[in-house]
Amino acid sequence: MSQTPHLDLPLLAAAQAQKHVTHNEAIVSLDALVHLAVKERGRAAPPASPAEGDRYLVGSGATGGFAGQESRIALFDLGAWRFFTPRPGWQAYVEAESIFVAFDGAEWKASGSVPEQLHNLDRLGIGTTADGLNRLSAKLNAVLFAALAAEEEEPAICASC
Repeated sequence: MSQTPHLDLPLLAAAQAQKHVTHNEAIVSLDALVHLAVKERGRAAPPASPAEGDRYLVGSGATGGFAGQESRIALFDLGAWRFFTPRPGWQAYVEAESIFVAFDGAEWKASGSVPEQLHNLDRLGIGTTADGLNRLSAKLNAVLFAALAAEEEEPAICASC
């Protein structure tokens, strides 16, 4: 085995010359992948002026320096792009969206995120599945609906005012 099974890090070979090269490559890979945070996900082309150490999740239809690297992790290292193949279960923080994503073996999907607002839902099921007739469905042992106090109320918006 010349690579580690999970992070695909290079291993030193017995009697290998210039061991520092292989060791440094492994350290750079660890630095890029451990506590992974990327600038953006779904990026189809490299940015015009990347900074050393910038990382991106390459999107579909990739072009230019990202061509053929879909779903891979792109690292700008020593003035060139390096690519890492994610394994199922790997997670990354996407700085541009402030969310975590996980790789399912085919694509990066939002993971464990809870939206702060929900608008224009066709259906909502809480503890059960909503359907065409019951577009809001809840299967709960207890529910509390409470009115806003007067100081919490927002002014009403009047269409004819």
